[in-house]
Amino acid sequence: MIEVTPHISLDESELEFRSARASGPGGQHVNKSETAIELRFDVRRSPSLPNDVANRLMRLAGSRLTADGVLVLFAQSHRSGLANREDATERLVELIAKAAEKPKPRKKTKPTKASKERRLEGKSKRAGVKSGRGRVAFD
Repeated sequence: MIEVTPHISLDESELEFRSARASGPGGQHVNKSETAIELRFDVRRSPSLPNDVANRLMRLAGSRLTADGVLVLFAQSHRSGLANREDATERLVELIAKAAEKPKPRKKTKPTKASKERRLEGKSKRAGVKSGRGRVAFD
């Protein structure tokens, strides 16, 4: 079990890892070793995530989320596959922890009387400037 928050923990069987060849420069070794890791996590069907956390996670994931609701993370910054696997898992845990934070509700505010007056005064000045731009009528 991977602990994300005190209330949320993931079962390792929910995570699917695939190895791939990393892009970028390298020597002879890079052409035959598959050290990059692709982590796939099904957000929609995960029993470990509460519904509200799953919805926020899908919003946070953005383009990393497939049409089926699977979150795909690709890690290739390290030279070893094990380190990339840990990096991808760590990034997933951080994303879920961020999604687990409930957003603060917005408090409605009203503009002050002085700010309303300033706005209206500015509008009337502007109206005066614009009305002065009209054609001059000759009688």
